[in-house]
Amino acid sequence: MLDPELLERITARRAELDGLEEQLPKQLAEVRAGQDELAVAERGLERMSEELAEARTLPSRR
Repeated sequence: MLDPELLERITARRAELDGLEEQLPKQLAEVRAGQDELAVAERGLERMSEELAEARTLPSRR
């Protein structure tokens, strides 16, 4: 005969894993969106830094 306590623990763990399975795709989408935002910010910063460096090397027009 199967141990009812063991079956209860298995059922609880299965429910926990089912919940995680639902959450993980959402979390992954959030992570990817965050990575995309950071990549855009990084490109913008690089572009601004290049423009500032270029402006510093140009002779001033005074």
